[in-house]
This record gives sequence, structure tokens and C-alpha cells, in this order.
Amino acid sequence: MMPPFLRRYLPVLDWGSQYSRQTFESDALAAVIVTIMLIPQSLAYALLAGLPAEMGLYASILPLVAYAIFGTSRALAVGPVAVVSLMTAAAVGNLGLTDPGAIALAAITLAFLSGVFLTAMGLMRLGFIANFLSHPVIAGFITASGILIATSQLKHILGVKASGHNLIETVESLLSNLGQTNLWTLIIGVATTAFLFWVRKGLKPLLLGYGLKPRLADVLTKAGPVAAVVATTLLAWAFGLADRGVAIVGDVPRGLPPLTAPSFDMEIWVALFGSAVLISIIGFVESVSVAQTLAAKRRQRIDPDQELIGLGTSNIAASLTGGYPVTGGFARSVVNFDAGAETPAAGAFTAIGILLAALLLTPLLYFLPTATLAATIIVAVLSLVDFSILKRAWAFSRADFFAVATTILLTLGMGVEVGVSAGVVLSIFLHLYKTSRPHIAEIGLVPGTHHFRNILRHKVTTDPKVLTLRVDESLYFANARFLEDYIYDRVVGDCELEHVILNFPAVNEVDLSALESLEAILQRLKDMNIHLHLSEVKGPVMDRLQRSHFLDEMNGRVFLSQYDAWMALSRDEASPQAAE
Repeated sequence: MMPPFLRRYLPVLDWGSQYSRQTFESDALAAVIVTIMLIPQSLAYALLAGLPAEMGLYASILPLVAYAIFGTSRALAVGPVAVVSLMTAAAVGNLGLTDPGAIALAAITLAFLSGVFLTAMGLMRLGFIANFLSHPVIAGFITASGILIATSQLKHILGVKASGHNLIETVESLLSNLGQTNLWTLIIGVATTAFLFWVRKGLKPLLLGYGLKPRLADVLTKAGPVAAVVATTLLAWAFGLADRGVAIVGDVPRGLPPLTAPSFDMEIWVALFGSAVLISIIGFVESVSVAQTLAAKRRQRIDPDQELIGLGTSNIAASLTGGYPVTGGFARSVVNFDAGAETPAAGAFTAIGILLAALLLTPLLYFLPTATLAATIIVAVLSLVDFSILKRAWAFSRADFFAVATTILLTLGMGVEVGVSAGVVLSIFLHLYKTSRPHIAEIGLVPGTHHFRNILRHKVTTDPKVLTLRVDESLYFANARFLEDYIYDRVVGDCELEHVILNFPAVNEVDLSALESLEAILQRLKDMNIHLHLSEVKGPVMDRLQRSHFLDEMNGRVFLSQYDAWMALSRDEASPQAAE
């Protein structure tokens, strides 16, 4: 019998014990498709991160194996992704390094710090921390990042030098160097971009129209970027486009990923730690969102805390083999899922495919135009841009709209780190703001029933001597004073009032600050000769109240149900309250 401890931290022991030939065939086919997709993407994303192209390949080998061992998602495809690559470029760029070796070491160190942080969070079961980033804020950040990434790649499409940490700086730099556009680079970049867009939308229907089977048509469609890489590399080689100013990838080292170690310079650690935390949280939120969505389609489940360990060990593996920060990618994971991946072993098989590419194919990439990789990135990231979130947020919640719009504007105007930091702060602030002003409803009895509803929404029966307030939020330090003020404003001047009932069906917790507020409310009502009662108090809340002196000092009662309280306290003078 295998110890539960091992199954908890090594999910591979769970699904591996049931592995079959049929599962192997499904995983192997999915791996072939993802490998075809990942080779050009890994090269492109490494260049986006400001790193040598081979680091993208290295980040797509051992990290995938580590996730296959420690991860819980059956379909998540781990590796370099656009947003994390952009954040890596920003983090390393802030160090002001110029030596390529030092830049690569900084990226390796960033992966190590991110891996340690994620693993530590997983061991301490702190996956809930990611919940402080609201989905609208994440959507806004990813949309803005997609725009930033696409804009940053235009310099490769035009064949000009340009730089900038935000949209304004990048656009200004592009415009000032527009006159230096290389015609051959522009032709390759525009043609490749148009081809890849067409491949995404039109190739599969065309192949199906010619009678190809759906699975084969899907594989050929996913191979579109590879076809673009092959075609443009041959063109650059045959026509000597490098001599005509077309930037090419150049020499990509051939062989196994090198064994590397992060820098242990504390100044570098301090400078990169904040970025590592942000990259970890953003990567984890994106990965878990994708993993949970895909798992639900097969009625499977993932363990968020173990996912932290899976992603953490993947990043540590990247730092030990010349890679940079990785996470689960949306597009690749969906492809992996649709291709029939049954277990995380598909990721390990993908790693084998990338390893073979690093061993055998890298010399063939010498003449690959960087414009082709830029086109690959642009087509991939533009699918992330979704401005409809603004419309949905505006219609549903003005506060959420403000958070999304602010995140987008700050990311575009001040860079990714400021944008995501603002998103974190806004998410927490909005949570505190909303819960600090809980919904409190004055309720009455719906005639002929045992139900109580808001007097402003329903035609209910009330009693002038009994006031019932339903509190629709847990009570804690941020909203305790709000409840005090609300009750004082309501009872002052109401000379007929004898009883106040606090209806607590939605109160899941009362902290010490809230307890002190309840005690203050009780004392104030006592001074007014008004009795304070509670109804429908949940067990955990009652347990806490019983550990204090509050219940002993109460001049009222605790009722099991609101109807019991009404029957015990209401008078014959009760009269219908018209809905407003």
C-alpha cells in the first residue's frame, strides 16, 4: 500500500499506476502536435524575453518533465508563454545589464526565485493567495500585455531598432525610426503574419473540404508556424537576405541543455524578488484557470496547492538547465487537450520532442528571420486581447470596470510591473471597499408565509415596535463601524421601537473588532431601553460568541429562526408595509 504522503506530493504515482498502451498512444499523438507548435513558439518567446533563442528550447524540456511528475492537471502544457516572457524582459531590463551572459544569468536566477516561491507556497498550502487577483483585473492585464507584446514586435516586422518600457515609448521609438524600414524584412514579416492568420482561420476548413480526416487536418493546421519557419528560412538562405539587412537568428547552440545554477548575489536577489513574486502569481493564476477549465470538461479535478508545487519545481528545473520562467500556456494547453492528451506524460513526451529538436534541428535555424518569429508572437498574443471585458464590466459593476480600465491604462502607460502591481492593489482594495459597506436590509414578514424579505422590494408585514435588520456579509474590522452607524441612524428618533433583531443568515464570521462593535451597539440600545436580539446565527459564529461575555450581557434572546423571533416579539399592531 502506497503511503498517502507520496500520492499527495507525487501525483505521477497515481495516474502512472493506471497507465496503458491506449493512454500512451493518446499522449504521444498530443505530444507530436504540441511539439510542432512549441518549437517556433519557444524560440520566439525567448527573443521576446530579450534572451538567446536556445533558452526558449531549454525552458521547454526539463520543466515539462518536472510538471509531469508533480503536477495534477492531465492537460496543462507548461513552457514559455507570452505574458511571462514580457514580464521577464521587464524584470531583467530593470537591472541595466549589457553583457549577454549576465542577462541570461539574471533570467535563470529569476526562474529559480519564482520556483522557490511557488514551491514554498504550495508546501504551506497558500494557493488561496491567488484569489486576491480578481478575474476582471487579470483579463485587463493580459489584454494590455497582448497589445504591448504585439507592438514591441513591430520593430522586427519593420526591421528597425526600437525600444520602450510602455506603449507610448515603444510607439514613439517606432515612429522615429520608421524611415529605416528594411523592405525585405517588411515583406517577410507582413506575409508571414497574414499567412499565420489565414492558417488559424481558413486552413482547417479548406483541408476538410478536400476530404482530409479532422485529426490530420488539425495537425497540419497546428504545423502552420513550422511551415512558415521552414519557408522563410529557405528564402533567407537561397536569396542571401542576411546580406540585404534582414535580421536572422544566427547560430543556435546544438546539444543538450547545459547544467546551470542561479546567481547567489544577494543584490540580484533583492532586485529580482518582487518581479519573481509577480511572475509567480500571474503565472499561477493563468495556469490554474486553464487547468480547472479543462479538468471540468472531463469531470476531473486539480489540487491548486499541488499545482503550486508542480509549477515551482518546473521553474527550478528551468533554472538548472539554462531556461527562464515558465508557466501553463492557454493556447498550448487547449491544443494538448483537443489532441487527446490523457495524462501529464504528454508533457514529458513533448519534452523529448523538443530535446530532439535541440540536438538535431538547431543548425537549420541559422537563417531563420527574426521577423518570422515576431509574426508568430503577434498572431499568438492578439488572441489574448479582449476589450469586451470592459463592456461586460461596465454593464455589471462600475467598480470592476474602474479596476479593469485602470489596470489596462497603467499597464500600457507605465509598463507591465506597474500594471500588475496596480491590479493586485486594486483587487484587494475593491474587496475591502465592497465588504466594508455590507448590504443591510430592513425586512418584514411576507403575508401567509414564514419568509422575510426587504421592505423596499416586497409587500410585507412589519411591526412599529420591532425592527429586523438582515446583515448580508460577514462582520470584520473593515465593516464593523458601518453596522454601528447604520443601526444608530435607524433607531434614533424612533420612539415606538422596543426590539432590534439582527438577522444573521449570511454572517459566516465575526472577528474581535466586530464583537466589540456588537458590544457597543448593545450598550447604546440598552441606554435607549431597546432590546437587542439575534436570529439564525450560524454554528461557528455562535461558538465564538459563546466564548465571549456578549451573550451574557445581552438584554434580548437568540432565536433559531426569524419567524420564531417575529412570533415572540411582534404585537397586534403589526401592519402591512407597501413595497416602494
